[in-house]
Amino acid sequence: MQVVNLIDEVNKNSELYVYKKIGLLNEHVLSVVQVENRTLDFHVHEHSDKLFYVIEGSFYLETEEQKMKVNALTKFLMIELSGTLNKENSGDLYED
Repeated sequence: MQVVNLIDEVNKNSELYVYKKIGLLNEHVLSVVQVENRTLDFHVHEHSDKLFYVIEGSFYLETEEQKMKVNALTKFLMIELSGTLNKENSGDLYED
């Protein structure tokens, strides 16, 4: 078992839009990323989901039905299998 401070992990990486892996949960990758002025456009993950948990600030997330604002200390659930990268929202950047 490992205790991870999410803010410390985010602060270790000063680059925007670079996903940093912080752990695994049942073959699902847990990662943190810093974003700024970004809306995640609607796209499909056929074999996975994602979980977005906003630590501070907010961002917009677009689904098939709507575009919604996700605020700090709230979440949007989409859990993704290990190895599933999404070019549209990672800019091809993924760091272990």
